[in-house]
Amino acid sequence: MKSPLVFTRDQITNMAITILRATKDGDMLAPHHLKLVELAVNNMLNEDGLALFHGLHSNATKAGGYTTPFLFGIENLTIDHHGVVRWRGTAVEQFDHAVWRQPGWRERMLADAQEVAARCRSLEAKGIQPTAPLLLQSR
Repeated sequence: MKSPLVFTRDQITNMAITILRATKDGDMLAPHHLKLVELAVNNMLNEDGLALFHGLHSNATKAGGYTTPFLFGIENLTIDHHGVVRWRGTAVEQFDHAVWRQPGWRERMLADAQEVAARCRSLEAKGIQPTAPLLLQSR
């Protein structure tokens, strides 16, 4: 049986500050990672949440810097907390699916993310670097 992670409030605060500093005041963080930092500093994490927070701290402070997770696990597709969707780091789309949280928003966002990735792959197959204007034209 693994022993539970235990952190003092000061440790959590220091870890959060370190994460934010390492990610340009959180601007580089994926939306769910930013939320995790918020929950940590507000003392709202259970044991599993603390383990995720510890993992985020390790990710943000590793030698190569923070690695943004892929959106829905779709390789090369990421999203920031402003809803900007990037393909290999280049902004290609803006999503606002989560803003109103209406029923089915996750499913619609997943379908749209898969479509954006497919259009990006199609452009790359033609030797074209995907950009937001080019994705609009490829609809």
